Amino acid sequence: MTIDELRALVEEQVRAWAADAGAEIPGDWSAEVERPKSRDHGDYATNAALILARMSGVAPREIAQALATRLAQASGIASADVAGPGFVNIRLESAAQGEIARSAVTAGPDFGRGSALRGRRVNVEFISANPTGPLHLGHTRWAAVGDALARVLAAAGAEVTTEFYINDRGVQMDRFGASVMAAAHGQPVPDDGYHGGYIADLAARLVQAQPWVMELPEQEQFIAFREAAYAEQLAQQQAVLQIFRTNFDVWYSERSLHESGAVAKGIDVLKAGGHTYDEDGALWLRTTDFGDDKDRVLLKADGEYTYFASDTAYYVDKRARGFDLAIYLLGADHHGYVNRLRAVAACAGDDMDTHVEVLIGQLVKITRGGEEVRLSKRAGTIVTLEDLVEEVGVDAARYTLTRYPVDSPLTMDLDVITAQTNDNPVFYVQYAHARIASVLRNAQELGIDWRNAHFDPGLLAHEKENDLLGLIAEFPGIVASAAELREPHRIARYLETLATSYHRFYDACRVLPRSDENLEPIHIARLWLCAAALQTFANGLGMLGVSAPERM
Repeated sequence: MTIDELRALVEEQVRAWAADAGAEIPGDWSAEVERPKSRDHGDYATNAALILARMSGVAPREIAQALATRLAQASGIASADVAGPGFVNIRLESAAQGEIARSAVTAGPDFGRGSALRGRRVNVEFISANPTGPLHLGHTRWAAVGDALARVLAAAGAEVTTEFYINDRGVQMDRFGASVMAAAHGQPVPDDGYHGGYIADLAARLVQAQPWVMELPEQEQFIAFREAAYAEQLAQQQAVLQIFRTNFDVWYSERSLHESGAVAKGIDVLKAGGHTYDEDGALWLRTTDFGDDKDRVLLKADGEYTYFASDTAYYVDKRARGFDLAIYLLGADHHGYVNRLRAVAACAGDDMDTHVEVLIGQLVKITRGGEEVRLSKRAGTIVTLEDLVEEVGVDAARYTLTRYPVDSPLTMDLDVITAQTNDNPVFYVQYAHARIASVLRNAQELGIDWRNAHFDPGLLAHEKENDLLGLIAEFPGIVASAAELREPHRIARYLETLATSYHRFYDACRVLPRSDENLEPIHIARLWLCAAALQTFANGLGMLGVSAPERM
């Protein structure tokens, strides 16, 4: 019995009690069921009676006693007792608890996936860097977290589209082109241009591939350098992201937003809503009506659209493409965008609490031996995604970047995340998966066909077996909460707890028979439990975009 199945049972019994007692319970009410801190209190506990007491006016212990009586009679429940002011502690029968192993193995890659967000179309936009240089450490955090979040939302049932907004229009593109052109001619890069060894490298490659560009008139040459450099730099970003296992469904060009007429259409939507006004020859959006600190200009007096006009049209375009929710993952210097984008949604006629979310990621720094380090070789003073992957590998980088809440600064200690020890969280979790895979390989070499042998889940009655089963049962709920709260780090922390539980189980319970022992039903049961844990590790690591090695 999984925790979701137990929760459904509690809700069923509560509604049965309410029907008999003449009490009214809201149709959307759901029970809270959790593992108690002390296992002396049972396998699970619910505070349903305390919540219902406030709704019904019935004393909480009276409800708790009625609920405990009903639950104790239900299939799979060994006992249900009232504790404290109205908690109900629940113990499962060994067979019911052991069935969790069968459920996880049978579900396979689908174990942990749910339907909480089924029917919702979600657009997750992240990184969205200028195509004017390598992706840096800040982008790298979102490359890991944004991709993991999209995977988790999909696991919760949402239809997810990942999107990279290419900032390929505006003055930064001209500065980029001018920087590469200057480097090609051996001239100093403009003060307001882009610096770093990668500019000279890029210029040299472009001249070698297209030497005739150097003979073009100055303006044509500038455009040629800008466009060729843009194409190559974007391709480099896409290539390194593919290595990092971050693949986007949509690469959306800001230029195309303007060329397609989407900016003008977006502004028409805002005008229709009555939230624009003219002042000093410019067109403004009255975002202060919805919490922004000042109104924003959409169209300047000289007829030029602002960057904000692009942002506004882009949101409207997302909604026009059928997305119910637009999630933006932005850097630490974009706090001002939170209320701005929420106001855009409201001005477009949407519910800003329902249709748009903005997550802000904090800064990342890298240390070795307690000192901050710079890994970059050709990008000036920044640390690039490519540098980090070369230094620590994809798995260590992704796992470390996703195991912390994004709203707090992160320090990556290279000494820790490259160590092959249990102090390294990614190694600790991956080693647990590899250890289980080794056990199952050994079983196969011994000729044990556990999958087709009779499995008696009631034999899994040892305390450490119970602990491990209980944690495996929590996995679907962990995935659901990670999706609901937009916090994929919850899965990483869960996997670390699961690894500890597995190691304790393995140390306390012999899985395979010794050479002088016969194969017993308990060995089969424990192999099922091992396989369930293996599947849970694989599914959880997959949601983080981290590999699940079978040998280490």
